[in-house]
Order: sequence, then structure tokens, then C-alpha cells
Amino acid sequence: MKIGLQIPNFTWPGGPEKIGGTLADIARTADDAGFSSLWVMDHFFQIPPVGPAETDMLEGYSTLSFLAALTKKVRLGTMATGVVYRHPGILVKTVTTLDVLSGGRAYLGIGAAWFEREALGLGVPFPALSTRFELLEEALQIVRQMWSADNGPYHGRHNRLDETLCVPQPLSRPHPPILVAGGGEKKTLRLVAQYADACNLFGDAATVSPKLDVLKHHCDAQGRDYATIEKTTIGTAHLAPGQMTAKDLIAHCKALSAIGVDHAIFNMPNVQDITPLETFGRDVIPEVAAW
Repeated sequence: MKIGLQIPNFTWPGGPEKIGGTLADIARTADDAGFSSLWVMDHFFQIPPVGPAETDMLEGYSTLSFLAALTKKVRLGTMATGVVYRHPGILVKTVTTLDVLSGGRAYLGIGAAWFEREALGLGVPFPALSTRFELLEEALQIVRQMWSADNGPYHGRHNRLDETLCVPQPLSRPHPPILVAGGGEKKTLRLVAQYADACNLFGDAATVSPKLDVLKHHCDAQGRDYATIEKTTIGTAHLAPGQMTAKDLIAHCKALSAIGVDHAIFNMPNVQDITPLETFGRDVIPEVAAW
């Protein structure tokens, strides 16, 4: 089982002038501790579950480029890019660039987008959910075509590309893993089965297990081998006195592993203290690696 780190919050002691140094310390420590992946959100305003919109938020792909230069092993991605924020062809080039410059360490995390305030605040069109899912499916089709030998046109309902040229191609083989985030049972998990290399689900084992059953059903309907999809989860690990211990976290991971989760990703409210990352590296990652 692999362990990943998500960083959703940049409001740390010292203010904006200290963000770069603190983030660099986090990234280097996570890389040395054996984390398999490092993720940031693709948001421009802070999101309600984390804090007020006015608190610090960095643009995702600029941040990942910064992290790529600081790390050597950890894979890098957004959890997850809202499909409305970037034209699919430009998104593919952005992730390809990250993959090439990081030595083949990129993920493409993508979803249907949900934060209407952010989109409208910055002047980004935010269509109805049904249209956003159409945009997501077309984006997935474009991604797969651009990461192939087919440089021909793509003409969809919402996107028209006369050339799907992407040079250089990614270093990851056959391409950076495509992760579709979200647990929607009718559309999102169907798109995972049809187009993606990984899913991402929120919750504990009892919540995630029925979602994986739905995903398997979609795989069967698509003729897709369920085992080829990386099952990832996202949650919070607050390693601190009175909150959570390493034993608690190991038990949580063991329950996820038992239902088939391959990769557990955690954010940490006190990640800037560095100690939680060291605890993961010493007590958690070696324990779960054999599962």
C-alpha cells in the first residue's frame, strides 16, 4: 500500500513571505520519508471545508513545478483539476511539461469542478452539472488522444481541436496516470472505468467499499479489468496529542487495504510542524508498504 500527502492549506506562521520556505521543507521531508505522491488542490480561492476564501491559496501547477524541482522520487498531481478551468489541450501540455521536467513523476487528476463562487469570481464559465460532465468526458478523450500517436483532429460537442499534437510526449509510460476524482456512482465512476487509470474516493472503509463495488460493476459493463485501476482515497490525518496516533492511522490504512485500496492520501492540519511527516516515515509507511 502506498501513502500520499495532500497539501490543501498554505496559511502558516510567518505569512506569505514564509510560504516558499515552509513548503520546501514539507516537500523535501515527504520525499525523504517515503511518501509515494504529493498533491495540491486546483483552486484559486480557499475552499469552505478548509477555511475562508480569503486565506492563502496558490495556483496548482505553478506549485507543482516548484515541488518538482525540490524532490526526486515523489509523484506529483492536483487533487483535482476542475475541468472548467483550463482548455483540455492546454491542460495536457501543462501536465506533460510537469512530467518531462520531473523525470516522469506526474499524475493528471481531474474532476467535474464544483466551486461555483471561485469560478464566477474569476470570470470562468460555470455551466450546469450535466454540461460539466460532458466537458469532463471530452477532456478525458482529448487527453488520451494527445498522449497517443494520433495527432489528428478531435471534434466534440464542446471542444474542437484541429491537431492534437503533443511534443514531447510524457516520460511516464504509457502516459501519466489519469485519475478521475469523485464518487458519483452513475457518471463519475463510469468515467473512471471507461477512461482512467485511478479513482479517488473520500471516507473510511465502510464508506469506500460500496463505491468500489459500483466501480467494479462499471468495469464489468465496459469490459475493463477492475484490477488495472489504482484505487486511491483521501482523508485527514491529525497526528497530535489527543487527536490521532500512528497506531490509529495504521488501523485505518489496514481497513482500507482490506477492501482493495492501493493508495491512501492524507492531508495534515499540522503538516508545517514537520514532525507528523517524520512520524509517517518512521512508523506508518514502512508498516503499510508490505500490504
